[in-house]
Amino acid sequence: MESTSPSYRGHRYPAEVISHCVWLYHRFPLSFREVEELMLQRGVVVSYETIRRWCATFGQAYANGLRRRRPRTGDTWHLDEVFIKINGGLKYLWRAVDQDGTVLDILVQSRRDQAAVRRFFRRLLKKTRAVPRVVVTDKLRSYGAAHREVIALRRAPSVEVPHNRAENSHQPTRQRERAMKGFRSVGTCKESTW
Repeated sequence: MESTSPSYRGHRYPAEVISHCVWLYHRFPLSFREVEELMLQRGVVVSYETIRRWCATFGQAYANGLRRRRPRTGDTWHLDEVFIKINGGLKYLWRAVDQDGTVLDILVQSRRDQAAVRRFFRRLLKKTRAVPRVVVTDKLRSYGAAHREVIALRRAPSVEVPHNRAENSHQPTRQRERAMKGFRSVGTCKESTW
């Protein structure tokens, strides 16, 4: 994405109002209508549809800016997958978290096999540009096979633990899913998982 700050030119509302609405939506499990009500209590009349457009326009730029300021990733990675329903179909949300609880990457796929794990590992290594010292996973067999192919070449041991940090980081996604009464598209799911 862009490395420059987002342009607010042509928008009727000041940048502070726009950024506050986008922050409210992404930080708390609120719907667009609930953000509209909160802003109305503050004396700002804005429609939920406008807030939706702001989140689509500025949300990724804000997330990229926060990610650039994030400290260096840890050397222990926790990986986990969880199934979610998107528009009635079953999908898998893959998530990688470091030892500090920082989300490294997410990926939504329709499969839960070795090829899906391999794709997630490669994407994760490319995005973080780092090699983990230890990879903590659950006992899914696909992790071991993909780990041997992709990460073992970089000498990172794999540890199987029944409960890892990545499982706890799925909770906000589940809260957002309940608040939205299910996801309608992959975009809304990804948008709410960061």
